Amino acid sequence: MDKFEVIKKNFLAIEKTYSPYATKSSEMVRFFPIEDDIRAPFFRDVDRIIHALSYTRYADKTQVYSFKENDHISERMLHVQLVSKVARTIGRALNLNCDLIEAIALGHDVGHTPLGHTGEALLNEISMQELGEVFAHNIQGVRHYMEVENYGEGLNLTIQVLDGIMCHNGEMLSNVYMPVKKTKEEFLAQYQNAYHDLETSSHNRPMTLEGCVVRISDIIGYIGRDIEDAIELGLFKRDELPKEITDVLGNTNSQIMNTVILDIIENSLDKPYIALSDKVYHALFALKKFNGKNIYSKSMSPNDIAYYREGMNKIYHLYLNDIQQKNNASIIYTLFLNSQSSRYLTSTSDKRMVIDFIAGMTDDMFIREIKKAR
Repeated sequence: MDKFEVIKKNFLAIEKTYSPYATKSSEMVRFFPIEDDIRAPFFRDVDRIIHALSYTRYADKTQVYSFKENDHISERMLHVQLVSKVARTIGRALNLNCDLIEAIALGHDVGHTPLGHTGEALLNEISMQELGEVFAHNIQGVRHYMEVENYGEGLNLTIQVLDGIMCHNGEMLSNVYMPVKKTKEEFLAQYQNAYHDLETSSHNRPMTLEGCVVRISDIIGYIGRDIEDAIELGLFKRDELPKEITDVLGNTNSQIMNTVILDIIENSLDKPYIALSDKVYHALFALKKFNGKNIYSKSMSPNDIAYYREGMNKIYHLYLNDIQQKNNASIIYTLFLNSQSSRYLTSTSDKRMVIDFIAGMTDDMFIREIKKAR
């Protein structure tokens, strides 16, 4: 056995300890074959994600609060790292494939627009009007890694990672997360259907247990941290958190995370699903409802939303006109289209190109662009 094979064997040695419900490297599926190297396939996907240009832009994308003069408020980069850490903690305790978990977790929010969920809702309005298709950040994430990243050639990530990103919907809380096996063709069918049926696609279940871990970890990664950010900004005080919730989960991010993580491990060990106890599930559901009323609905004023809606529509039509007029001096050419492959340029409509460009913007770039367009 040569050194290459020895090192590769070392990468795969941990799989001997895996749960029978874990995803093995031998189950990996890609759209296109790639030359083998020493890395396990899902480990290799992690490298592809963190070295992609879009990963860097996480650092200037909103989590909940945009443009607050406070360096301690979470951005999207911190969120994906928290989700990755939470998910790998659960995954290691359950003897699952932590390389697959890390890849899904670090890539799961790449489809998010500037301004977080507000920006997503505004871009969805444009997408529905212009293309008759839904814009959702989880679906855009899959599109980004298949069609946009790597200058339009895609990253050729494994189907298991792409499916985990597509099905990560952290807004949908369940007490049991059961994976559903899928073929490559079934994954693609769900992906295509999501552009036309958001309600159905929101309930799609991951094809792996590791994807289920990331889905619940998305909630764990934001729900307590968003409370800390709200308290830091003076929106409410810690003692205003409902006692019936804090008696179960605790009243700090650390306590909430610890309670939920341990509960999941206890109820999921050696099981083909991820589960919460009824007590923790109901408390977490109530906390999510509390956050919705006291945090998410107040993260941006109606006047701010109207301002950003007008701005996003203006730059959308400006860039679309630039493409149609072949204005090569436009920023959509100089920062995006000039470096995209012929594969991307010939297979993508003008309107979709503009939506891809806006979706990939950082918050600061978006604000600069809408100010220029006024």
